[in-house]
Amino acid sequence: MKIYRIVITFILVVLISSNSAFAEEKISVAVAANFISAFKDMAADFEAKTKIKVEGTFSSSGNLYSQITNGAPYDLFLSADEKRPSFLFKDGVSDEPFVYAKGQAILWSASKDFCKEKKTWQDALKNDKIKKIAIANTVTAPYGTAAMKALQTIGQWDALQNKLVTAQTVAQSFQYASTESVDAGFCAMSAASTPEGKKGCFYVVNEAPEIIQSACILKRTTNRAAVEKFMDFLKSPAAQEIKIKYGYR
Repeated sequence: MKIYRIVITFILVVLISSNSAFAEEKISVAVAANFISAFKDMAADFEAKTKIKVEGTFSSSGNLYSQITNGAPYDLFLSADEKRPSFLFKDGVSDEPFVYAKGQAILWSASKDFCKEKKTWQDALKNDKIKKIAIANTVTAPYGTAAMKALQTIGQWDALQNKLVTAQTVAQSFQYASTESVDAGFCAMSAASTPEGKKGCFYVVNEAPEIIQSACILKRTTNRAAVEKFMDFLKSPAAQEIKIKYGYR
């Protein structure tokens, strides 16, 4: 009987240890909203290859940065800019950032006719039929900032204030446009590559600065080995194919 109890105890210890080890193979990633579709594809591919679960929380880079500085327990931050990861590094909160993608702002509409009537996005904005245009928050969302700079460059930022509808994220800007709550929206190129995005049409906003997206591992991570594996995956040819699929460089 004594030997039996020892064996049972040993088995329970092994099972508990195994479950604990399995539970640790999970990482939490703060992901800029423009990268939702690409991230989900990457996470699925990575999980299939490594059995490490990758959980994403999606919002604007500014909101995620605020969460991180207030102690949110993320392992990795995928921002839509270089500025915020740089701040975290300087403050000793993260490892040195690295560029994981480069994006482009577009002006997208659910109506195919939107792109037929005018030759450029500037001309399209002047169309009297265009009453409402979505734009991501210009303070917290880098794609919103880029769209604002483009409008300032062509001298239309002030003139269009009565038409602009602020979305919290660039993903929400696309949502407003795709549901036709607005006539058009400043979005990320990645949105145009989704099944819903392909139903509409878009102009590339060349006047918007290229959006250089940087990432950093947060020093508070409790599963560094798994995070570093995912970081390496982000730089791999498999991940690059997914980025290209969604219009990133």
